[in-house]
Amino acid sequence: MAEFDVDLFVIGAGSGGTRAARIAAGHGARVMIAEEDRIGGTCVIRGCVPKKLFVYASRFADDFEDAAGFGWTIGKPQFDWPTLRDAVAKEVTRLSGLYRKGLDGAGVEIREERAVVAGPHEIKLQKSGETIRARHILVATGGHPAFEPPIPGGELGISSNEIFHLPSLPKRMLVVGGGYIALEFAGVFARLGVAVTLLHRGDNVLRGFDEDLRSRLRDALGHAGITLRLGCTVNRIELLPDGSRRAHCAHGAPIDADVVLVATGRRPNTAGLGLEAAGVKLGPTGHVLVDAASLSNVPSIAAVGDVTDRVNLTPVAIREGHAFADSTFGSKPWTVDHALVASAVFTTPELGSVGLTEQQALATGRQLRIFEAGFRPMKATISGRDERIYMKLIVDAETDRVLGVHILGHDAGEIVQSVAIAVTMGATKADFDRTIALHPSAAEELVTMRTPRKSTL
Repeated sequence: MAEFDVDLFVIGAGSGGTRAARIAAGHGARVMIAEEDRIGGTCVIRGCVPKKLFVYASRFADDFEDAAGFGWTIGKPQFDWPTLRDAVAKEVTRLSGLYRKGLDGAGVEIREERAVVAGPHEIKLQKSGETIRARHILVATGGHPAFEPPIPGGELGISSNEIFHLPSLPKRMLVVGGGYIALEFAGVFARLGVAVTLLHRGDNVLRGFDEDLRSRLRDALGHAGITLRLGCTVNRIELLPDGSRRAHCAHGAPIDADVVLVATGRRPNTAGLGLEAAGVKLGPTGHVLVDAASLSNVPSIAAVGDVTDRVNLTPVAIREGHAFADSTFGSKPWTVDHALVASAVFTTPELGSVGLTEQQALATGRQLRIFEAGFRPMKATISGRDERIYMKLIVDAETDRVLGVHILGHDAGEIVQSVAIAVTMGATKADFDRTIALHPSAAEELVTMRTPRKSTL
């Protein structure tokens, strides 16, 4: 009898777990994966994919308005929520099927039930009661929305998990939170015709991003018709006789809404997984503590993705899973560099960022040159829309290396993905300057900035 039933048991069939399973199987490992929900994880089922489709839908509101300036005559557009909701659900089902097909094609055995760690090499399947012995265990269970801090009536709110399945489009929505999830959904529903109030305890939105982008995005959200209540918290939520909700705030008038979306953060899915009993050390938020190779303090147990609370982005989880599988089963050890990861926030206007913010760069003690450009996009000159694009470069004054690129405006994410290659390669401002501009485009401004806004030399 073999000592182990499988070489690798993966808990969680999201982006990181499925990538690790497929790569490990490709290296010849016997792999089993367990998923208690739908295959595909947060990104595919209830995260970035369906959310981006919602964003596309919301932006047609602007497109219809803009068309008139270009000579198009369009009747009053009508939006149908069930059509969008059901079309997105259908696409999610299709993608989930592709994830399953990829696992099947790689020879990975799928168990559709909850799995918990019963020891350094043991997994207990909860529905079947079967115990699996694995040479290696990979925890890739992701995270979940957190209603924190808990408040009376908090159960009357919904999370980003439920937002995709609303039976009807609400007339009024309260969004609680100031991070990217809160802002993206606030923008989506405002453009779909919902009266949206955004309430956030901080004095500005998107903590951690460059201050110039934060302030400009805050103003753009207000310009889009979203009511901002900053520096405020919810004390309790009550159910009104007509079925709507009333949020009582720490100060100011209460807010009535048909739906209260709570988007105040996420926490790793480690509760009840048996990790602590197996000797795995967890951090203060319940995340699995791992080293650069994604290994926990128990040599046979590793973790990737949001459950480790490092950089909680889908492409990062995929890279971590790939690196783990190559290193463990492919004799090709490598690790993921978390220091330089591009990110986007799919608000309208969109935000794209890679590298250090101005505040982060200053904190390193470097001497800096800051370049920026703010302009009206060409499309807006005809459409008449009050729209601006903002771009910013953070440059090390001594080495001339570009430390950060930050963009707010249409297609910011697409632009940053391309320029992230240059930043990752260590491009200098001189490299940007000698790149011939592509005209007319918004992105050409990145290579035509010549005079720094300020220098700390």
